[in-house]
Amino acid sequence: GRAGDSLVQRRVATMIALGIEGSANKLGVGIVREDGSILSNVRHTFITPPGTGFLPKETAAHHRTHIIRLVREALEEAKIKPEELDCVCYTKGPGMGGPLRVCAVVARMLAQMWKKPMVGVNHCVAHIEMGRVVTGAAHPVALYVSGGNTQVISFAQDRYRIFGETIDIAVGNCLDRFARLVKLSNDPSPGYNIEQEAKKGTKFVELPYVVKGMDVSFAGILSNIEDVAKTKLESGECTVADLCYSLQETVFAMLVETTERAMAHCGTKEVLAVGGVGCNKRLHQMLADMAEEQDRA
Repeated sequence: GRAGDSLVQRRVATMIALGIEGSANKLGVGIVREDGSILSNVRHTFITPPGTGFLPKETAAHHRTHIIRLVREALEEAKIKPEELDCVCYTKGPGMGGPLRVCAVVARMLAQMWKKPMVGVNHCVAHIEMGRVVTGAAHPVALYVSGGNTQVISFAQDRYRIFGETIDIAVGNCLDRFARLVKLSNDPSPGYNIEQEAKKGTKFVELPYVVKGMDVSFAGILSNIEDVAKTKLESGECTVADLCYSLQETVFAMLVETTERAMAHCGTKEVLAVGGVGCNKRLHQMLADMAEEQDRA
């Protein structure tokens, strides 16, 4: 009856989930309501020395060390008791196998201990859906850019459809590996430090611009800038800041071009940048400029 229906609606509106994400070097435990309100969001990042990356075994060991403390902190910050939770969620993939396994084992342990259902979450879909909840975007084209993924995605005919993607390495991986080459700090992240350095760049160094239809390629750009860095930095023709600026402008222009084409195809004027590289303010600006031009067209 109606009373039962309203009870179900109220139940859904007040549903509370604890989520564990540890697909790479950042470990996070969050507690959220069904409506998207965040009750707690505690994190710890595995930071390696400049010039190095993070390996699965060491990253998994980091997650094992910190995960129980983060779960406790998340509950305390949210002022929630385990019995008030409706489910325990965890990142099922894609991501690094070892770190993902640590989080899955802890999620299973908590779900059994607290007698709660366990929900595996697709990492890519979560990025997009989280962006939609936060922005209220109805039918956006999503540019999903991170250390492991680079895809232009839209939801059409009841499916997430990939309109374009990288044919080799992810854009975040390209940026991270360049940061490693020029010994930029990994704290808080290599991409953030490239973004800050790029603001100081004054000279644009031409790099390969590789767009193949709706797909992009970054491996050749990385090889090229490795050679350029060796010769031009030694000769003083350019600075690290100039290279950061040039790399960022080139790879972001490629991504904006393919995203714009997907938006035209889908007939949407909404664009959403998600994933770690999606935090970059310069990328936001380039996407905003493109969207404004589309509006005027």
